[in-house]
Amino acid sequence: MTRSLFEQILGAHHETGPRFNLSRKGETSIDVCREWPLTMAHRRLSVALLTMAVLTLAGTHGFAGQPTPAGEAVIAWHVTIAPTWFDPSTAPPQITPFGMLYALHDALVRPLPGQKMGPSLAESWTESPDGLVYEFKLRRGLKFHNGDSLTAEDVRFSFERYRGAGAKELQARVRQVEILDPLTVRFHLKEPWPDFMTFYGTTATAAGLVVPKKYLEQIGDDAFRKHPVGAGPYKFVSHKPGVEVVLEAYPGYWRRVPSIKRQIMKSVPEGTTRVAMLKNGEADIAFPLDGPEAEDVRRDPRLTLVASRHASIFWIEFADQWDPKSPWHDRRLRLAVNHALNRKAINEAACLGYCPPAGVIVPRVMDYALQVEPPPYDPHKAKQLLAEAGYPKGFDAGELVPIPPFFTVAEAAVNYLNAVGIRVKMRPMERAAFYAAWREKKLRGLFLTAVGNSGNAASRVEAFMYSKGSYAYGGYPDIDELFQQQARERDRGKREALLHRIQQLTIDQVMFAPIMDFRALLGVGPRVAEHTINSIPMMPFPAYEDMRLKDQ
Repeated sequence: MTRSLFEQILGAHHETGPRFNLSRKGETSIDVCREWPLTMAHRRLSVALLTMAVLTLAGTHGFAGQPTPAGEAVIAWHVTIAPTWFDPSTAPPQITPFGMLYALHDALVRPLPGQKMGPSLAESWTESPDGLVYEFKLRRGLKFHNGDSLTAEDVRFSFERYRGAGAKELQARVRQVEILDPLTVRFHLKEPWPDFMTFYGTTATAAGLVVPKKYLEQIGDDAFRKHPVGAGPYKFVSHKPGVEVVLEAYPGYWRRVPSIKRQIMKSVPEGTTRVAMLKNGEADIAFPLDGPEAEDVRRDPRLTLVASRHASIFWIEFADQWDPKSPWHDRRLRLAVNHALNRKAINEAACLGYCPPAGVIVPRVMDYALQVEPPPYDPHKAKQLLAEAGYPKGFDAGELVPIPPFFTVAEAAVNYLNAVGIRVKMRPMERAAFYAAWREKKLRGLFLTAVGNSGNAASRVEAFMYSKGSYAYGGYPDIDELFQQQARERDRGKREALLHRIQQLTIDQVMFAPIMDFRALLGVGPRVAEHTINSIPMMPFPAYEDMRLKDQ
């Protein structure tokens, strides 16, 4: 809108109205003119003209003077997008669902560009001196995509409804969620818990994401997953199961109006197809690529290969180590697996050298991670350990089930194990079936998995090392005791020592066979001006609202 139009609206109709002057700091006086020609009709006209001007401005510059969203971006996903990812209440301890959840939904506190944990729906939060109370102040004027106001009632409802990763720990430690007023909510803990914000405000869990209570109670959980409503930068348009999800920019998003009007999330499990889509312009970003496909992208001068810096790691799980009848109950056999793996070579084949070999299953970028070298590649030592355990000619170890679609890592691991006499065969599973079997503890023997959600060492211990963890197949009493100790310890140095001790015990017990810190390799097409990958710390997904195409 031009300056003259503002003058016509605000000047002509208000020049003889009341004038507000600051006579002293913090004090306002009203100087009313003797003549007051601004009648009620004039006031109505002023409001109408001002409203019309604002709407005219919004038509070309969107919310708060920002450009109107335009264009369409296509992101080729490496997995079939599940409707459960539209609803944060059952989120697993995995990073992949957050690629959808953070497009549709928002949280009081969450990872933001340049911040591991920043204020989002909450403009601020405080912790009481005794560590027992956390108070959050919500931003004013927040709305869900359907127009419902977002209040403290929705915050409490969303937390109490949550049943995903970390839910048991949160429920065991949070005594009460108190609503002070529509914009203020308090979480009361049973005892000090220094990891409350890690579990509530990062991708360690999805407990902090807020869903609309009124809408959900009206339609129910199943219908919500068919047509979700959130408060994130994009709103749901449609879902063709197994094909695509269409999202549209939400102009009322508090942080900024997204630049791109439509995001189309396509399910493309085959890596070579994702690369082909990049090359022929059918996709603008291809989510994680295996080594050979990533190399194809790297060789094409029109495309860009980006390695994520998120908190992810590959490891082999010994699901039966607590069963005295299983060969994996013998520590020497678990150690043989660790020495059989050439982690450097696996990194080169599957990750083009971007993924550093790992010695523990806590990613090195996390707080309290134990920085330790991996077991050396020593096939002779592996064979010696097999002989000591009573298997001088090796043994049939059954199947190794890998997490889809990272089969290059799995094939390499299988080859190295077979080379020393640990005879295994790879048995691929569909991704949803893999996660269901893992969650229900149905995967046995050996399986290869990876986890990329953030948090810190304690959140990884809780999920995978603590005997009561949601994805733990078992545990050890000393680790359990140390986990409980660190959960109460508010001194950062002492807590770090406890968490380091836990991680060292997993090495001593040979609880896992860590392989490498995973750096997702993503392909970016030529139409993308700003992909925003890695702008959010420890996240492999873009900040969708900040993405920009070259024609914008």
